[in-house]
Amino acid sequence: MTDIDKIALAGAKAKGKRPYFLAEKQTEQVLSVAMSLAMELNVVRERMATLECLLEQKGVLSRQEIEAFNPDKDEVAKRSIATQEYLARILRIMQQDKEEMLADDDDVETVQQKLTR
Repeated sequence: MTDIDKIALAGAKAKGKRPYFLAEKQTEQVLSVAMSLAMELNVVRERMATLECLLEQKGVLSRQEIEAFNPDKDEVAKRSIATQEYLARILRIMQQDKEEMLADDDDVETVQQKLTR
């Protein structure tokens, strides 16, 4: 899978219109972005803490060496792609909303009514 495929797949959405539960759609979108950020950050913090602990326990690197690291050009490019993928994931609700407006899909209730006829 190419990097572009990963970015495109991060915004994939289910068929039909997204149901919203809060009074304002935009409030729900902001909450969705905030929750995506919180989940992503938690995973990263746990993995980073594990890696730093293991590296220090095994005498491979000290925390000071980790803090002093400067990435080379290739690593900077890899991190740039990872950042694009990350932003696609956390902003996916905005992308999906745009696609929904263009597609004009039925909402969940309409789909249910059509299926139960």
